Amino acid sequence: MLNETPKNLTEDGQAIWRARLGSIDAYRGLAMLLMVAEVTHLCAVAAHFPDSSFWGFACFHQSHVPWVGCSLHDLIQPSFTFLVGVALPFSIASRRRRGQSVRRMTVHAFYRALALIFLGIFLRSVGKSQTYYTFEDTQIGLGYGFLFLLGLRSTRIQWLAFATILVGTWLLFAAYPLPPRDFDYESVGVPADWENLEEGFRAHWNKNVNVAADFDRWFLNRFPREAAFKFNSGGYQTLNFIPTLATMILGLLAGGLLKREGPGMFVIARLAALGLLFLAAGWGLELLSICPLVKRIWTPSFVLFSGGWCLLTLSLFCWIIDLKQVRGWAFPLIVIGMNSIAIYCMSWTMTKFAETAIQTHLGSGFTQIFGEAYESLVIGVTITAIFWLTMFWMYRHRVFLKI
Repeated sequence: MLNETPKNLTEDGQAIWRARLGSIDAYRGLAMLLMVAEVTHLCAVAAHFPDSSFWGFACFHQSHVPWVGCSLHDLIQPSFTFLVGVALPFSIASRRRRGQSVRRMTVHAFYRALALIFLGIFLRSVGKSQTYYTFEDTQIGLGYGFLFLLGLRSTRIQWLAFATILVGTWLLFAAYPLPPRDFDYESVGVPADWENLEEGFRAHWNKNVNVAADFDRWFLNRFPREAAFKFNSGGYQTLNFIPTLATMILGLLAGGLLKREGPGMFVIARLAALGLLFLAAGWGLELLSICPLVKRIWTPSFVLFSGGWCLLTLSLFCWIIDLKQVRGWAFPLIVIGMNSIAIYCMSWTMTKFAETAIQTHLGSGFTQIFGEAYESLVIGVTITAIFWLTMFWMYRHRVFLKI
């Protein structure tokens, strides 16, 4: 669908179109590769070398920060979410060329949204005794239908929606009452002496004691559960889908610009400049304590900060792949990016199977080839290679899992 080249373009135009989609697929592939690479367990390696700044750095950037702040790992989900928005203008244009009506496209968009929601619940329920109703991995599905409707509107409306979500989300948290001074934080999974517990105005965004956490204590208990829902151990909330939608809208705006004007140097520079502006704005809101930068509840400052990195990364990929036509290096990423749903499902359902198979059939002689300290790294790299080869086979046979 997104990989269809318009037949009415010149040969040069078709090359630019393919390259543009290549840059999007390459960036998506990078995000998915970083996600799958969790299996390398760099923190386990770092534990063997506590004095190594290199392994300490690697461990930090393969982990989510406890609450406030941002690591490379925290940018994976925003990148994938952002790219959903980037791809949408091309998808709408492709469907229009095939003569699809707005009604048919809208029905498909909401069908896709529902499918993504059910997929997230299904994957989270693997290994559970019953369906595990949680929506922390359904953020794209919850917002996709609204994103599609915005994709049919003007750029001005899209910017207005983006700003409204940021301001509205901030006001919702800032106006919500704080817990009493004698509140038992341990009852919601937060030790009272937790070093990330904020005070003053910033306390409105504390873990599991905010408006979104209280919403989930009401909403998630409407579903059948093994036990009553009290808190999410990671602090993730269902209402995250609202600011996540803002990230998708930012991608929609970037994709619309690329589709209208092409990946020229001026457009790439505009994307990069906007990225730097958003980076500064997001970090500034954190420094001024106006809005803490927290990925786990997707605060407005995190939308801006992570969105800045997404814009900068997209502009870099567009410059290298689209403008300079240097594409060979990106092929391994494109193979993954064109089958992102497939590798996402594999990472949830086949990682443990692959690890067990490696240990059973290759043994410690292989997994400890560089010593016990690097065993988890060797296993993780091998699993990643197996997954990539599977994606390559699917790519060669033009098997693409889409919703």
